[in-house]
Amino acid sequence: MGDGRRRGRLHDAAAAFTSNWRNPNLRRAQLSFLGAWTAEWAFTVALGIVAYRDGGAAAVGLVGLLRMLPSAILAPLLSPIADRGRRERVLVLVSIVRGVATAGAAVVVALAWPTVVVYVLAVLSTIAATLYRPAHSALLPSLCTTGHELASANMVRGLLDSAATLVGPLLAAVLLQFTGVDVVFAVAAAASFLAAALLVGLRYDAPPRPPAPSRPNLVAEAVEGVRAVARDRDLLLILGLAAAQALTRGALTVLSVVVAIELLGTGEPGVGALMTSVGVGAVLGSLGASFLVGTGRLGAWFAVGVALWGLPLALVGLVPQQSAALGLLAFIGVGNALIDVAGFTLIARLTPDEVLGRVFGVLESLVAVFIGIGAVVAGVLVDGFGVPAALIAVGLVCPVLAIVCWPRLRTLDRSVDVLDADVGLLRSVPMFGSLPLPSIEQLARSLEPVAVDAGADVFRQGDAGDRYYVVESGAADVLGDGRVITTLGPGDGFGEIALLRRTPRTATVTARTALSLRALRPERFLTVVLGYTASARAASDEVDGRLGRYSPEEPPDGGPTPGT
Repeated sequence: MGDGRRRGRLHDAAAAFTSNWRNPNLRRAQLSFLGAWTAEWAFTVALGIVAYRDGGAAAVGLVGLLRMLPSAILAPLLSPIADRGRRERVLVLVSIVRGVATAGAAVVVALAWPTVVVYVLAVLSTIAATLYRPAHSALLPSLCTTGHELASANMVRGLLDSAATLVGPLLAAVLLQFTGVDVVFAVAAAASFLAAALLVGLRYDAPPRPPAPSRPNLVAEAVEGVRAVARDRDLLLILGLAAAQALTRGALTVLSVVVAIELLGTGEPGVGALMTSVGVGAVLGSLGASFLVGTGRLGAWFAVGVALWGLPLALVGLVPQQSAALGLLAFIGVGNALIDVAGFTLIARLTPDEVLGRVFGVLESLVAVFIGIGAVVAGVLVDGFGVPAALIAVGLVCPVLAIVCWPRLRTLDRSVDVLDADVGLLRSVPMFGSLPLPSIEQLARSLEPVAVDAGADVFRQGDAGDRYYVVESGAADVLGDGRVITTLGPGDGFGEIALLRRTPRTATVTARTALSLRALRPERFLTVVLGYTASARAASDEVDGRLGRYSPEEPPDGGPTPGT
């Protein structure tokens, strides 16, 4: 039994990687993310060095705040754009803007122009970077067909994020050892341009979304994203914990500099070494997270990831030695990997596709604000209480919150299990096989329970069609003109013919045993099934095939063809 479970886990882990590589759209989207985030981490290291030379730890914290505040304000306001058309176009534009801004910073540093220009360009680059992840996160579900594939995509993206956390600072450290900050900026710009180029060749059928209004109101549309979060306690909880993690992340941008230079005495290259340690842990953690895909405990692992973002910092404050610091900060990377696979998957599973970009925009806004706050708080704590005390104070925030929120996250896991069961029930109906994940989850959220006693009719031939049904348990007979045509069981769907053809019911469905049904109202059923090209075609083929299969060999008196 144990060996079988281990082999199953290994198979799932391998499938998580291969499914992303076999899907050309996912492959391009993921490699683009790698390029974009390698650029972001290299840029962050270079900017930290510029700020520290300019004014010490306080300057690093102030630049972090000034960099994040504009992006925090603009991210939710601009995120509705990602909910209108094709999301990869937003990503291409964002990557180009980041590349131009970062290249400009390289020129400013190389020519020894005023550093304030670098800070202005950093704000512009960060605004663009803040828009990248919401659009990318909202794009991934449209490239997937199952929850397992989405979790795999987020796991792989987490691995690539972890690799970027490793490669970006490591690249910066090497370049700083042999060249200068201007070269780091130039390489980061090249990575941003590569990220844009990879997305130009993306080819997929986007799910239907509302057209852009003739007179767009970005503020009103952005508010819908905030309302979507406020209405859902689970989303609110996840975003709140993400804000705490961002606070710690912002503090880390300051603490990594002062720990390397002041506490450990390893100099400027030591900053890159500490962040490289985080990257190593993140890569290892992402590889381990591949075994978590499909475990059904994403909420619990999310809590563990949040706790790991803070606890190692507190321990570094207690054991201020280089070897201990490098080892402990690696666990921050492990926590980051767990947050990536669990947090982003949970948000995508809980949020309707039509506001998904805006919800991720709210997340990015919170992250940007709290990164800036964390940077300032860390600077104040270091100046007021010293480096060890600052490490301990910041490090305790996330573990305490993770413990407090643990019961609610376990409840969230159970609610996602219910959603998975509903999606699995719908996937058993051939008509829904072509639906992308956002569409079938939209249907799953709209399912209504219906109980029918044995011998009672679900509906009768000639009735108006008002719902589509899927059998959850029990059996039902389909009768056309008084005779049994077929018997339906768990996983069978019926009732689509009257809805799609706008005709009365062409057959009677009677419960042979007590029936447990899940029903969809016509407005939801038709919007999803007919709104997506592939599913509309599949639905039409299903209806034609069912009409032919249910037809009597000799229809009596040329009457209507039995069906549902």
